[in-house]
Amino acid sequence: MSGAAGPTILVVEDDPFQRQAVEQYLAMQGLQVATADDGASCRAAVEAAMPDVVLLDVGLPGGEDGFALARWLRGRSQQVGIIMLTAAGDLVDRVVGLESGADDYIPKPFEPRELLARIKAVLRRSGGVAGGGTAPATESQRPALPADCIPVGAALLHVTRRVLILPDGSEDPLTPSEFALLRLLTQHPNRPLQRDWLLEATSEREEPEAFDRAIDLRIMRLRRKVERNPARPEAIRTVRGVGYMFVPPGG
Repeated sequence: MSGAAGPTILVVEDDPFQRQAVEQYLAMQGLQVATADDGASCRAAVEAAMPDVVLLDVGLPGGEDGFALARWLRGRSQQVGIIMLTAAGDLVDRVVGLESGADDYIPKPFEPRELLARIKAVLRRSGGVAGGGTAPATESQRPALPADCIPVGAALLHVTRRVLILPDGSEDPLTPSEFALLRLLTQHPNRPLQRDWLLEATSEREEPEAFDRAIDLRIMRLRRKVERNPARPEAIRTVRGVGYMFVPPGG
């Protein structure tokens, strides 16, 4: 529910001091901030009004942790931004968080400016709209296809500028590894590509993603950006026992 007063952020954190500190900082940056301290209050806040971004602490009191809430949120909206707050930056938490539907994670303690940057990045990817945005443009409403653009699912990959052009005309900047992976897939349409080869060919030395599930996590992030239904991907398909394959529109 973004608007003139700025996008809405829901902070789900059980520690009162941290919750208040984040709330005050984000409010000073022109964002609308709501808070919750457990799963029940988070669900109630979302039912009342879907926020643009949810900051989810992994460890919450009661019977529902941040991972369960992330899955519930992603089931309600593919557009809401989800950022997991992890206590120690543990790799397992990061992997599980992304597999649960989160867009990003940030380990505690974190710098407020870094948190703000992560929120802005997620807002750019989602177009700054959560549950009640305008409907995506149809194929006939899209602008003429530039020569250096490649259709990928519901989006366009602008090769020269290294961004995705989304159905509503907004742009989603890609990280170097995301662009390298998507470009490599589009250069080999309808060909199954091995996971290990994709990882070796697209990993950036400056990015700390060189672990076994790195390609799978990047594919999940890309699918949330380009697929009309990320749960049933059509553009970036899984080839069991091999890896992944890019299928252009129309096959």
